[in-house]
Amino acid sequence: MSSTDSKDEALTVEHYKRKQPMISQKAKYALRAMVLLARAHAEDEALIIADISERQNIPKKFLEQILLDLKRHGLLDSRRGKNGGYMLLRPADQITFGEVLRIIEGPIAPLPCLSKMAYRKCEDCDGEKSCEIRRVFAEVADATRAVLDKTTIADAIADERLAPANLRGKARRR
Repeated sequence: MSSTDSKDEALTVEHYKRKQPMISQKAKYALRAMVLLARAHAEDEALIIADISERQNIPKKFLEQILLDLKRHGLLDSRRGKNGGYMLLRPADQITFGEVLRIIEGPIAPLPCLSKMAYRKCEDCDGEKSCEIRRVFAEVADATRAVLDKTTIADAIADERLAPANLRGKARRR
């Protein structure tokens, strides 16, 4: 590796330490919880918050908020009692990454003028038709949406061999 490559890599690492990530920690937690619940769904089991929190290393109070959001939007259900907990309301192959991200993050768009759900003209824009930046990011947004809207939670767990050891196999109940 040349010194330029290592300098570029150091700049990239430093950049991500200072900047917002592409998706929030909340969105990552939501997706991780959905993947674990999909595995439990395959075993026809519900998972309690404490179990999801422990197995996915998600703060319990934060997870409660996330699961309630997903439940309000019709992705999850919960039941009380001995076999209670959270479970998917629909099969994992009918829930996309895009749907989960929109619930948690809002619109999937790198610029407000590209949002399909919450369009806003950019404040410093002279004209969308002539905006070179918008044209490039429109391609980015379309490609991103295409991947996120076709990739399901089931796709993420399709190859169990790729799952970390603590997530493989039968869902645990407490």
